[in-house]
Amino acid sequence: MSLVIDGLRKRFDEVVALDGVGFSVEPGQVFGFLGPNGAGKTTTMRIVLDILHADEGSVTWNGQTAARVPKRTWGYLPEDRGLYPRMKVLDQLVFFGSLHGLTRADAAARGLHWLARFRISDYATRRADQLSKGNQQKVQFIAGILHDPDVLLMDEPFSGLDPINAALLKEAFLELKDRGRAIVFSTHQMDQVEELCDAIAIIDRGRMVVSGATAEVRRQAGRRVVRIAVAGDPDLAWVDALPGVRVTRSGLDYHELDVRDGGNPDSILRAALDRGAQVTRFEIADPSIEDIFIERVGVTTIEERKLAAAPAGVAR
Repeated sequence: MSLVIDGLRKRFDEVVALDGVGFSVEPGQVFGFLGPNGAGKTTTMRIVLDILHADEGSVTWNGQTAARVPKRTWGYLPEDRGLYPRMKVLDQLVFFGSLHGLTRADAAARGLHWLARFRISDYATRRADQLSKGNQQKVQFIAGILHDPDVLLMDEPFSGLDPINAALLKEAFLELKDRGRAIVFSTHQMDQVEELCDAIAIIDRGRMVVSGATAEVRRQAGRRVVRIAVAGDPDLAWVDALPGVRVTRSGLDYHELDVRDGGNPDSILRAALDRGAQVTRFEIADPSIEDIFIERVGVTTIEERKLAAAPAGVAR
């Protein structure tokens, strides 16, 4: 049993929104669906939910096409608010639950349980438009999982959440994962991806650019990252002399170095110690998902888009 998205293509007039998108998500897996704004993430989710129809390709769950799967299989949290602003919170949770076959009593009991989990029990009788953006996001998440769907699709679920509420949402993610639910979410917060996702896919302009287990994607980047702190040496100018090594980021108390083209991370430590430096931190790691995201869809792609959008006759 798995969610299989295979070769999705979708065009809106002259705009190609999806061009061969495909990946699979297993039960009990958290999957990060990543890409810049306008890459095609929301379009893909809407095709999975049978809100939009693909021009080509297929979506199946447990071998059945998405259109034939019972609607209660899916849970969805859209990026845009889908709450009725003047309707009381618990009333609309009951309403959404009833759309997926729950009795009013069962929906109310589940709604109150989750409101308590998210520390907003006092808001059950308030209208949605009386809640903060973050609390509305929590209510919308509850509406998406109230019927206990097998597959949960979420578009920017951490939007508007402070660190405490983000932690509560992560706990809910892990509970649903432990119960065998397949979870797909999009986000621009790469720290959430590093912490939660078993596997990821990155798309850009409707095309897949990266896909696979999160750890494997990092390993296959073809380079290593060294984080080093040297007392009394704020700029690490000597690093420029090391082959295949360059400083890519300087924090308040450490530097991050990119090691590629045959460079040796150990050479950095040896060079520092040969200088008599006091090394207070030295760490070798694979590049972060944020680094990979920027590398694959970042500055170069942005420049290409600017050139492609330039008026006729403008130098490109």
